[in-house]
Amino acid sequence: MRVLRTVLCCLPGALALGLLVLCAVSVDHRGTPGTQPLARAAAMPAAAVPVRRAAAGAHSAARPRIVPRTVWLAGAETYHRDPIRYADHVEAVFLHHTDSPNGYDCADAPRIIRYLYAGQAGGREWDDIGYNFLVDRCGTVYEGRAGGVDRAVVGAHTQGFNQNTAGIAAIGTFTQGTPVPRAMTDAIAAVAAWKLGLSGTDPRATVRLVSSNGHSRFPAGRSADFLAVSGHRDGYETFCPGLALMAELPAIRDRAARLQGRP
Repeated sequence: MRVLRTVLCCLPGALALGLLVLCAVSVDHRGTPGTQPLARAAAMPAAAVPVRRAAAGAHSAARPRIVPRTVWLAGAETYHRDPIRYADHVEAVFLHHTDSPNGYDCADAPRIIRYLYAGQAGGREWDDIGYNFLVDRCGTVYEGRAGGVDRAVVGAHTQGFNQNTAGIAAIGTFTQGTPVPRAMTDAIAAVAAWKLGLSGTDPRATVRLVSSNGHSRFPAGRSADFLAVSGHRDGYETFCPGLALMAELPAIRDRAARLQGRP
């Protein structure tokens, strides 16, 4: 698929839809659309703490209930999808918000996800929805990108850093001062604990990732340190996932670590 060199993060996903806004961006030049930086956000480097990893299963966490993508895809138009790509494991999670309205009924979440999918896979001609998982304000977790929730599916969510990571999108807009539902942050922590536990990664650890795309905060090929649960803006010039969700990240990391049975 032809690489889209210029995509605006957190702008309407499909012109015909008008109300919903996208936050996902892709990571490399091998068939997934790219983006250009839009907002100048202050860099937020990860704390310099040792990487804490153990053998897979040593600190595993239970898999949360995940609604399969067949639920939100029911009755929707589907789009051409390139072959699914897999990484070896997931060692970091990037948190996003969809930049869409907050006052939705949770029963309406599948429709919202369909709009996001139409904007990304249809309007922008991406190979699929960019996020691996989406979480609504009631704490329901949805499968996003195809390929199997148990596997390390390479997504299209954080420019330069899709490899060995997972993207979790909070459905809504979480700018500074916006209340973040506890059910949502609990669900995000549960997904992070489970996915990172499969590789034995402590959610509070620092991990080293290699940028695959110069449109990220780091030139292609450069190593960068991130906390294992980071925000989209840590790797890309954007306000996503919003200052309210960024402020929740320390608590989400701690909650995820407890779910893994860590002290």
